[in-house]
Amino acid sequence: MKLEELRGKSVEELTGMLKDLYKEKFNLRMLKGMKDNPRPHLFGQARQAIARIKTVLSEKGKSL
Repeated sequence: MKLEELRGKSVEELTGMLKDLYKEKFNLRMLKGMKDNPRPHLFGQARQAIARIKTVLSEKGKSL
């Protein structure tokens, strides 16, 4: 998701998305641990999306 799209969302929506991404990241780790190796690029995509959402949340926190 693009950064501009994230900036248009509310704090509640962003925290919900962040929670879902943490669950997805956890599930990927569990699959990797069970030797059912998921596609490796999904780990990076999840980390990058989490970082983007955290950045937008901190920007919104500073502007309030």
